[in-house]
Amino acid sequence: MFAPPFKRNLGGLDVTGSSVASQPPVGCCEQHSLDVDACVSSTRAKLHEMDTPLHCSIVGNCLSTAELRKLMAKHIAVKDLSDLEIHHTAVVMAGQIGEVSKALHKALDQRHAGAVRTFSTAKDETALTQRWRDAWAQGEIPGAYWAVLTHKKTTADLRQMVFGEVHMLSHLMAASNRHELQRFVMLEKENADLRERLDREQQRRLQLVQERDQIAEQMRQQLVRLENSVAQYRTQLSDRCAPPEANQLVVLQTQRRERAEQLAHAAQEQLLLLQEQLAHLQKHGQYLAEELAAAEAELHHLSEVQSGVVAAVHPSCENSATLQAQRVLYVGGRPSSTPSIRDYVCRRGGEFLHHDGGLEDRKGLLDSLLPRASLVVFPVDCVDHDSVTKLKRLSERHQVPFVPLRSASLACFAATLKRELANDVKTAAFLPQLCLRHS
Repeated sequence: MFAPPFKRNLGGLDVTGSSVASQPPVGCCEQHSLDVDACVSSTRAKLHEMDTPLHCSIVGNCLSTAELRKLMAKHIAVKDLSDLEIHHTAVVMAGQIGEVSKALHKALDQRHAGAVRTFSTAKDETALTQRWRDAWAQGEIPGAYWAVLTHKKTTADLRQMVFGEVHMLSHLMAASNRHELQRFVMLEKENADLRERLDREQQRRLQLVQERDQIAEQMRQQLVRLENSVAQYRTQLSDRCAPPEANQLVVLQTQRRERAEQLAHAAQEQLLLLQEQLAHLQKHGQYLAEELAAAEAELHHLSEVQSGVVAAVHPSCENSATLQAQRVLYVGGRPSSTPSIRDYVCRRGGEFLHHDGGLEDRKGLLDSLLPRASLVVFPVDCVDHDSVTKLKRLSERHQVPFVPLRSASLACFAATLKRELANDVKTAAFLPQLCLRHS
């Protein structure tokens, strides 16, 4: 822009429209060499004192459309006016001295108070130009534009430069926003389509909800009718088929059934207990039969020996060879039966070793006796637990078989020894797998 869009009025107004002193006579200018550009106002310029092109630029750039509409609503009816019409009215009224011009000026000062304070510190045109460049670089153009145009040190050249830059900036913004405007139009169209689809979906959803509510109401009514029918049927059935004594009979039969179930459960538990006792008694009877047979064979053998019959031909001595050179260690027992057991072993060619389990003999003797034995036996009813535990550890360590006896009687010893020898104890190795440390 080589020519400004406004004129300089030397008849009483400068380029800002502010009043200056009257034009002096020709001779006065020749005497004092007055420079009109240096004649600037001593106060900030008012909005109504500026030319119309500046009014349009200031109102359009320094106030938003929403702020302008809100401000003009206090003075005119803006309900049916467009933003362009409000802008045009504000520009026209800004150049007139009145309430609208004052309100616009006050609103601009309040809106850009920070920029006005920043530019107020400038003392000359150079400082104002530097302030404007800084604000332009930071993008704070609206406030700086208003502060420069109203500053008391602003010259015509600076005002023309600022106006031109802002004017060109509006053109650049319009060109750069052309594609955005096209995209905005497309988005508005797409938005309208989406709104239409949304309305259709909402109507369809409303219809589905209404149909669902109708079906639910029908189902509820049908359920109420069915419940009433069932209640009536039950009432009729109870009136027809249930005499007064029927309920009592049902209660009585129910009590009998529960009592019978309790008795059956108790009988079942007692049956299991009796079966366990029977198995235990059968096993105990088998042991007693074996002991009785062994005792009878021993008595028969003794009677034959006393009568002079050779013992070797008797069947009870068939296992005597198995005790040849065998050492039997007997731990615990009763003093009354131990001699008979010793004689029984010795008569069959074996060697008898005895330890009383710690009553009189030291328990440490087991460490020396057990490695010498070929078989270890002990009655479970006549030996203490410590001796049994130690005996099992030593048997496991020295790989010596051991056999627990049911009792300390000779018959039990003979029957058990016969049974174990028949099962080949030495080869079967009746040894529990025990941990030497934890038993």
